Amino acid sequence: MSMEKKSEEISTQMKYRVLIIYDITEDRPRVKLSKLLSSYGIRVQKSAFEACLNKKQYDKLVSELDRYVGREDSIRVYKLYEDSEVITYGKEDETLFDEFIII
Repeated sequence: MSMEKKSEEISTQMKYRVLIIYDITEDRPRVKLSKLLSSYGIRVQKSAFEACLNKKQYDKLVSELDRYVGREDSIRVYKLYEDSEVITYGKEDETLFDEFIII
């Protein structure tokens, strides 16, 4: 196996914890975005999703987001690394740390 191919394989296996937050004013694109994000991760608040993605999944998700944003809207994506700390108060969904299956 070539060094380049091995490097590419490792990068697709590396996982990121991703936080996606959004403020979409229109119902239709907001519902569609919510369905899209549900296929990648779990809802942690009304307008926030967390996902555990490899590089290929992350790139695909990011490439799909711009179609949901109108002039008054915003979507923010935070890619968190292993040393990123997440503190949760209240109920925490323990399945968040399991691997997600993309359908």
